[in-house]
Amino acid sequence: MIKYYFSSLRPKQWIKNFFIFATLFFSKNLFNPILVSKFLLAFVLFCLLTSAVYLINDILDLEKDRLHPQKKKRPIPAGEVSTRNALLLSIVLAVLSLSLSFFIGITFFLISLFYLVLNLLYSFILKKLVIVDVFSIAIGFVLRILAGSAIADIYVSNWLIICTFMLSLFLGFTKRRHELVSLDGIADSHRSILSEYNTSFLDQMISVVTTSTVVFYILYTVAPETVNKFHTTKMLYTVVFVVYGIFRYLYLVHKKELGGNPTITLITDIPLMLSVVLWIIFSGVIIYL
Repeated sequence: MIKYYFSSLRPKQWIKNFFIFATLFFSKNLFNPILVSKFLLAFVLFCLLTSAVYLINDILDLEKDRLHPQKKKRPIPAGEVSTRNALLLSIVLAVLSLSLSFFIGITFFLISLFYLVLNLLYSFILKKLVIVDVFSIAIGFVLRILAGSAIADIYVSNWLIICTFMLSLFLGFTKRRHELVSLDGIADSHRSILSEYNTSFLDQMISVVTTSTVVFYILYTVAPETVNKFHTTKMLYTVVFVVYGIFRYLYLVHKKELGGNPTITLITDIPLMLSVVLWIIFSGVIIYL
């Protein structure tokens, strides 16, 4: 029974919350034990908060998820966890997360609260609005970056915010494309907003955000702010991993018809995971050495 409740929290999705550590990494505080402990606590609290949101989503999308070939296996649509218990668990997790978030800092608490409100609005309203649905998801990733900044009052670069937003849009629109293709004929019955999209429209937006993501990241690596902060121009060398990672993801979306779950795609595709690991290693060496 416990494994079903734990599975309903979608622990594999917690990897998204590692975006919180971005400000710690780029602020050269990765080896500061006091800050690392605060970030680890914030990470755990955000995992609880995101799981509370996932439970609400699964409750609201119960009937539609039962029509989906993969989502119907989740504990709630599969009937292994009742909607009543799922709702109670969601409330407990949200209250617990927000209560403890307040002790990290008022700003972190407010960002966490805004994240919760945004996702509730997404669950009830925003996911029904074309383009706005994906923008809402992208803003959620930006809030993770801002939450990391709020933990220790660390300055967050505007470039980091822009790159995070564009990358999130890229992942969001490719996910919509995968859903549209994989659920051909019944896509709108699973997610009504898919009736507002088609593959050609999504491909155009994917092209725009792909180009924007690459260009903004290149500009970030050579920006005076970045060069002055890290005292080097070598961050430009990490562009190759970013470009390869994005191109690899596009290959998986268009050729292998993957991308419905970016987190699963990342941890199961070795070349993609390797590009991310190498980017982290090379960026770390450039920043810290």
